[in-house]
Amino acid sequence: MTQSHAIAATLRAIRAELDLTQEQLAERLGVSFATVNRWEGGANLPQKAARATIAALAEEAGVDMAEAGSDDIAAAEKVTRRRAGTRSTIPSTKSMEQMLWDAACSIRGEKDAAKFKDYLLPLLFLKRLSDVFDDEIARLAEEYGDRETALEIAEDDHELLRFYLPPVARWAVISGRQPYEWPNDDQGRPTRPKDIGEHLTKAVRAVVRQNPSLSGVIDVVDFAAERNGERDINPAKLREVVETFSDSRYRLGLADVQPDFLGRAYEYLLRKFAEGSGQSAGEFFTPTEVGFLMAHIMRPRPGEECHDYACGSAGLLVKLQLVARELDPTSKVPLKLYGQELTAESYAVAQMNAIIHDMSVEMARGDTMINPKFKTPDSKIRTYDIVVANPMWNQPFNPDIFADDPFDRFRTQGGATTGKGDWAWLQHTMACLGDRGRAAVVLDTGAVTRGSGSKNEDKERNIRKWFVDRDLIDGVILLPDNLFYNTSAAGVIVVLSKRKPAARKDKIVLLNASRRVQKGRPKNFIPDEDIRPLAAAYLKGEPVDGELIVVDRAKIAEADYNLSPSRWVGQASSAEVGSVSALVRELGTLDDEAHQLSVMISKMLAGVVDEPA
Repeated sequence: MTQSHAIAATLRAIRAELDLTQEQLAERLGVSFATVNRWEGGANLPQKAARATIAALAEEAGVDMAEAGSDDIAAAEKVTRRRAGTRSTIPSTKSMEQMLWDAACSIRGEKDAAKFKDYLLPLLFLKRLSDVFDDEIARLAEEYGDRETALEIAEDDHELLRFYLPPVARWAVISGRQPYEWPNDDQGRPTRPKDIGEHLTKAVRAVVRQNPSLSGVIDVVDFAAERNGERDINPAKLREVVETFSDSRYRLGLADVQPDFLGRAYEYLLRKFAEGSGQSAGEFFTPTEVGFLMAHIMRPRPGEECHDYACGSAGLLVKLQLVARELDPTSKVPLKLYGQELTAESYAVAQMNAIIHDMSVEMARGDTMINPKFKTPDSKIRTYDIVVANPMWNQPFNPDIFADDPFDRFRTQGGATTGKGDWAWLQHTMACLGDRGRAAVVLDTGAVTRGSGSKNEDKERNIRKWFVDRDLIDGVILLPDNLFYNTSAAGVIVVLSKRKPAARKDKIVLLNASRRVQKGRPKNFIPDEDIRPLAAAYLKGEPVDGELIVVDRAKIAEADYNLSPSRWVGQASSAEVGSVSALVRELGTLDDEAHQLSVMISKMLAGVVDEPA
């Protein structure tokens, strides 16, 4: 083993022992997240000073660097001095997340981070299908006597299984743990692949031939693709990924993991990619806690029809179903889920996400604003009980394109906006709601304030007025800063209702959730234990000092339709000001910080000479 691989193994062992994320480890070592990524992938060898720092941290963690560099799995288990007590064999989200990230690290350097999901997610999905296939064969074996008989019956009648997997695509064959005799083709030529990349490509194509519904879902990449005579993914690295997924601790069958458990691990992987690739990843990923908060506020009931017109990875729809099961665990009636997505990649991920969760989502591809796919027989927009969405924020909107909107979404609902399309999305949302429909839509905070207080006419403000005057806005929730992966700005959840309860009529609930934030690296988060209390407080609709207020529509009108919770909630009162001495100390701290900032800027500008005018 090379020294770089030994260092990589040591870093992973340190993180495991000290329970650190890569970001936290980077902070301890005084380097960037990207640098730790490269070191753990074995792509770079740290400099001498950095290796000394790693050695010191390894000693603190009780990690033997020599043993950490061993290839042997048993030796790897002995790398750290474990605390007393036996380890639970019950799978945890942490171990699954570690499995996924270890798989990503094993191919680091072969593809940039934004492309990892193109290879790992289909593999994860194939592993899930294979383990479920094995479970169903085991079920048939109990019924018919033995596994061999069960396999023969399954070969004759594929309808007995959720998905039929041909032998070439079963994980035991892919991993080499079960022999397989490759047949010759029609012309007598051998079909045995020359490496794991070719095998995986053959496997996913064979799955699609047997299960056409998976076309464009599992076969989205060619594992044997070449560019300029070189493989995109080195077969040896790909074999490492397969071995990681083959670990018996990470079985993904029906009885091994709960749907939400695997979904959270899957979303962890998307989040890690989002951290590395910025805005493009953030376009389809809504933070898990935001999705669950929206779902708990919607309180979906069995059999309700739910829609996300910008569904990305379908995470919001999946969370609606998970919360519906939590609210009524005995119900056998699932939600009816419908999603539309523009990009081919996100569409495939959404299909994968739904199947991984064993949920049925009717999907369509296309630009929702221009061409909504779900329509009634008379070509009107189909309506639903619940709509959830996180459309692109501040998207440019050209009213000329929609001057003759065939669905009449804008003229009849406050007029067409100009510039930014946030309220156009809410107008589309209203068109998607049934008579008793309700919705939760994530938007930029500016959408609820722009134009208010201006002396000039403002179309966004006028549309807000239309919604408020018709009592369609149930509430607005202000989210913490730096929560989303495509921006550091705060967002808001706008909750709409076509038929409010009597107690909420002519009132708007404004909830400021920014105080619930916990700092994270690189993004903040709302703790899991705060999600249900926040949703409960919102639904109860009773004032909570510094967090929630219920405002009459008349007062909203007096404020020129400014719906920002920060305008109404969390303002400092005289009781919160504190002592004068405390304020003086705070002022001194701010002065010190200002001085340090001034010194830093002066150093940065040292040597810079202004050019003559």
